[in-house]
Amino acid sequence: MASDSKAGWLQDAERIDVALYAAIAQTPTPTLDRAMARLSDAADYSRLSLTASALLATAGGARGRRAAGRGLASIGVTATIVNVVAKPLGGRRRPDRVARQVPVARHVRMPSSTSFPSGHSAAAFAFATGVGHVLPPAAIPLRGLAALVAYSRVHTGVHYPGDVVAGALIGTVLAQLTAHALDRRSAAKHQ
Repeated sequence: MASDSKAGWLQDAERIDVALYAAIAQTPTPTLDRAMARLSDAADYSRLSLTASALLATAGGARGRRAAGRGLASIGVTATIVNVVAKPLGGRRRPDRVARQVPVARHVRMPSSTSFPSGHSAAAFAFATGVGHVLPPAAIPLRGLAALVAYSRVHTGVHYPGDVVAGALIGTVLAQLTAHALDRRSAAKHQ
């Protein structure tokens, strides 16, 4: 009986996820389309986070360099776990943009990897969380940017909403674990 209710819950969640994806795809947003496609492309290979990291390291002094280091370490751990462990286990196929009529103006390159969880979302939230561990005020705009990156992946049709939510949660948790592990390591060195 418990197995049936779990399966039913998962099916309901899948239906909601697909319906949200379809609603976003079918909502005309010509002004937003180009901006979201550009943002999604700019976030490839964590380029936005690398740029923010360089700015923090050059303008933020020792604390900025430490924050940038925590952010980059968080991306490294998160990207590895998401791409090597989570995506193969998730096994979710990418959305069919053509069937869901995602406007061509929104399209970005469709990744060949599986859809769940979103690596872009995981990396962006990992960076924001890692930086925020050292510089909490910097986390506010970085989390806002991470949320926009996550949404851009749905808007461009390469992820379902559930993929980006899971990616954001995974990235946040892994960054917290990474930052705490680095803090313990640093404290042990200074004893």
